[in-house]
This record gives sequence, structure tokens and C-alpha cells, in this order.
Amino acid sequence: MSNHKTGTHDEWVAARLKLLAAEKELTRRSDELASQRQQLPWVRIDKQYRFDTDTGTKTLAELFDGRSQLLIYHFMFGPDYTAGCPSCSAIADGFNGSAVHLANHDVTLSAVSRAPLAKLQAYKQRMGWSFAWASSSGSDFNFDFGVAHTKQEWESGATQYNFGPQDLRAAPDQQSALDAFSESIVGTDWETYRREGPGMSAFTLEDGVVYHTYSAYSRGLDGLWGMYQWLDRAPLGRNENGMWWRRHDEYASE
Repeated sequence: MSNHKTGTHDEWVAARLKLLAAEKELTRRSDELASQRQQLPWVRIDKQYRFDTDTGTKTLAELFDGRSQLLIYHFMFGPDYTAGCPSCSAIADGFNGSAVHLANHDVTLSAVSRAPLAKLQAYKQRMGWSFAWASSSGSDFNFDFGVAHTKQEWESGATQYNFGPQDLRAAPDQQSALDAFSESIVGTDWETYRREGPGMSAFTLEDGVVYHTYSAYSRGLDGLWGMYQWLDRAPLGRNENGMWWRRHDEYASE
């Protein structure tokens, strides 16, 4: 039997109204933060990036697909991965439904990864996804936007991620376990796996010029995990102990 507090309906309503006030305050604060995001200065992008897509090579401006706004999810799928990151895959499971609505609101949603296009296409077919997904293979794009890290960065212990230096290297006593973990999920050692990182970036196109407007990393991506928004409202919450999620086609095999 659960040890959780129980009560009457009237007690529940009283507690719920108190929580509702806090939720409304959080909503108002979230609206304020959204407004602050929109007030960030735009940074002009003059560098010429090239992407491989299902319809040929495109520039960053061409990824907008005729719209004025572009949202890019930096999907962890490095050139040496055998499959996409399971966490990024869980987030991307929500893209198909959103992409059509965004497209009809002047916003293009696309994923971008460093893996070759053929790998992305095969994995996309496996997952049953239809959203746009471009390869930045051979481009500096992922490095410039803080989601891919050079070997020199890695070895220095000062990988730049989430607007600051982080040492993502495994401690000596954790190396074997982390190598085994990354091998099990993407077919690489830990370093190869974590020299990629997740993130999202926003851009606008005005008078033929692309501007970078926003980026987020790490827990700044929490709101994109559709399953977490549901779990935060479930009786036991996230109720996590380690990495419990899988790619959606792997649950049945366990």
C-alpha cells in the first residue's frame, strides 16, 4: 500500500487551488522569459554553410524552405555512430506532429547532424519519421554552434558547451563503464559519443540575410521532451533512476 498522503475531496481541492496559483505564476514567468528570448540581439551569419538534404545540397538560408524562421534541433548523430542518440531520438519522436503546424506558421523545423546523409536517411526510415533532417558533414556548423567538439578541446578538459567550459572526459575508474555504455547505445567509445552534444538553435531570414537569434543546450531542452511534460503531471513524476528510456522500436525487444 502506498505511503502517500491521502485526504478528502475538499482537502484535495484546497491543495490544488494553492498549487494552481503557483502554476499560474510559473506560466506568467514563462511568458516573460519567452519575451526576453525574442528581445535578444540578432547576430548576422556571414559564413557559408553547406548541408546535404533529401533534395540536394543547400545553404543555411535554403533550409528555411521559403519561410522567415528556422528552428534547428542539433541531433546527436556523429559520423561514427551506428544509430542516433536515444535521448535525441526520444525528443525527435514529437517532431512529426509539430512540424506541419510550424510550417503553416512561417516556421521551418529541421534536425541537423554531422553523420552522412545516407546514415540519417536510413535511421529516419527505421524510426518512421518524416521531418526534415540535414547532414552538416564536412561543415563547421556543429562546431560553431557548440554541439561538436574538437579533439584538442576534449583533451584540454575544457570543452565549450552550454556557454561555458566543461570537462566531459571519463574519470579513470569510469572509463570502461562509460565506453561500454556508449558502445551499447551508439556503437562508439565514450569520447566519440560525447564529442557531440544536443541543442537547438533559432534563426531568422530577413532581406536575404540569416541571423542567429537563440540557442539552448542541456536542460534548456527540457521543454522539447514531450514525454517529460506528461511525466511531470503523472502521480510518480519522472521517477527516474538512470537512463530508463529507449528508442521507441526497442521496448518490445526487452
